[in-house]
Amino acid sequence: MHAPTSRNSKSPSSDCYRNVFLLLILCGLTVHASAAVTVTKTNYHGWSGSYVIANETVEAIVVPAIGRVMQFRFVGDAQGPFWENRAMDGKLPIPNSKEWGNFGGDKSWPAPQEDWPKVTPRGWPPPVAFDSMPVEANIEGSEVEGFRLRLVSAVDPHFGIRAQRIITLDDTKPLMTIETIYQKIEGEPRKVGVWIITQLNEPDFVYAPTMMDDKFIRQSEALPQNLKVGKRAITLKRSPTKSTKIGTDSSSLYWVGPKNALRIDSPRIEGQEYPDKGSSAEVYTNPNPLTYVELEMLGPLKTLKAGDTLAQRNTYTLLKRDELGAEVVADVK
Repeated sequence: MHAPTSRNSKSPSSDCYRNVFLLLILCGLTVHASAAVTVTKTNYHGWSGSYVIANETVEAIVVPAIGRVMQFRFVGDAQGPFWENRAMDGKLPIPNSKEWGNFGGDKSWPAPQEDWPKVTPRGWPPPVAFDSMPVEANIEGSEVEGFRLRLVSAVDPHFGIRAQRIITLDDTKPLMTIETIYQKIEGEPRKVGVWIITQLNEPDFVYAPTMMDDKFIRQSEALPQNLKVGKRAITLKRSPTKSTKIGTDSSSLYWVGPKNALRIDSPRIEGQEYPDKGSSAEVYTNPNPLTYVELEMLGPLKTLKAGDTLAQRNTYTLLKRDELGAEVVADVK
């Protein structure tokens, strides 16, 4: 059973409405509802205090205990595109661990990664408050304007930055928006960018529109499997034997599975400095036995001093495979 935490609700206009509302409370269900979007507290694979944000079409699963958006899927689907490491179910992050707690899902790290050893005592795992500490979750909004969920991290002890993530669903469309905000709270100025990492299940292929004139930025010794570079886009598959990574100047990345597809958008801003030799979008593929890929969106770099903020917005759109545009399914030439 879940303790009721409803707020910002309107006064019932009839006894019937009041009775239904009280019945929900007596049943122990935590629901914040608008005409289109609900936020429901739940236990997800052993993590209490998790949330389901849903409209009539899609739902997002958020787990504050590990600071991640763990799933985004069509309502009624047992599985979505986000990769989840079932071996980590119910476990909590360990900030001082020398091993990375690879839970899966969607999270945010400060870019560039090459600066981590200069700022933190370790180059890997990622900085603790960004990746291996629980976050605070707050439900915001109202029945009129709709509800959203805000995640607030602790201040990272080395970067002096607090990360906030605001997760919102469209009223009806299969669309999720996550705005990630870095707030510089303390310490010396740091040059950082917002980096969003989304781990996804084995794809049929990944598609990256690009304007780099048949180019990409090589970031690993090995290259992805079936890498094809065309005039308008790059396509690739996961290598089962080697980890691979490439960077692009794209504002969008597509994960394409057998039945569904996911498009992630984060518009590139021209004239800005981007990390990793100018990458605004990157694709990482992981070797067996963990069969996942990462679609990564990066924002421009900015030197933050105490009191400054930096924000980046990702939009995630779920599609049926047959809804993909012709430019995605066409052969890359």
